Amino acid sequence: MSGAYPWIKAVHVIAVIAWMAGLLYLPRLFVYHTQVAADSDTARLFKVMERRLMVAITIPAGVIASILGLALVMEIGLAGNGWLHAKLTLVVGLAVMNGLMESWRRALAADRNRHSTRFFRMANEVPTLLMIGIVILVVVKPF
Repeated sequence: MSGAYPWIKAVHVIAVIAWMAGLLYLPRLFVYHTQVAADSDTARLFKVMERRLMVAITIPAGVIASILGLALVMEIGLAGNGWLHAKLTLVVGLAVMNGLMESWRRALAADRNRHSTRFFRMANEVPTLLMIGIVILVVVKPF
């Protein structure tokens, strides 16, 4: 895979950027969505925006990033790469957040939201914190 490795890595990084864009923007849309009446035209527009962002960008980018990330892991191996174990743990956290956001999106789409604007503001910080940890682990490789 050595000839393909840089291409796989490049597409992996592109997919991660797209995935993170969705994970960072969706909770912000949820914040705005919770501030409008459920039966309004604006709420209907948010539902379309949230669905398109999740289905067309966030989920596919997360799947591609994960598949290519596993291909990269197979190339470098897990042995002796403690930083990689920690990174993968944080990536699982991103995947969990992705799943939670999809459940929140579906609840908002069905007008069954149970969360406050404040909740979504706080949830918006989780992917950022996970991303910071991942970038530090990948670049610094502290252990």
